Amino acid sequence: TPLPPVPADYADKHMPAGWWTDPKVIEEGRQIYSQEGCRSCHKDGRPVKSGGGLRDQKNTRRFSDSYWFWRVAEGVPKTTMKAWKSYLSEEQIWQVIAFMHQFSHGGKPSEHTDYKP
Repeated sequence: TPLPPVPADYADKHMPAGWWTDPKVIEEGRQIYSQEGCRSCHKDGRPVKSGGGLRDQKNTRRFSDSYWFWRVAEGVPKTTMKAWKSYLSEEQIWQVIAFMHQFSHGGKPSEHTDYKP
């Protein structure tokens, strides 16, 4: 299934340089992920309730960084994924994304060079 296009408001959002693999950024993301209850749906990247599967590179490689940011910020319609932009700063959203990105790389930090639109 093709992904919907990223809205113009989010098309220029990109992970800050070096953040995909920065241990401090990833640790901050891990803490936010745990504190905000992301784990209840996404666990360690495997869908638990209705959360999307984030361990499968076939899935995550389809997400540009702007797509991923948009979905965390605005949520996903007709799912339990709520919009986080009212709860988290842009920096915190990027931190969570950097942490979650590890799920599809065996729990190891990795640049998002596997993105394939």
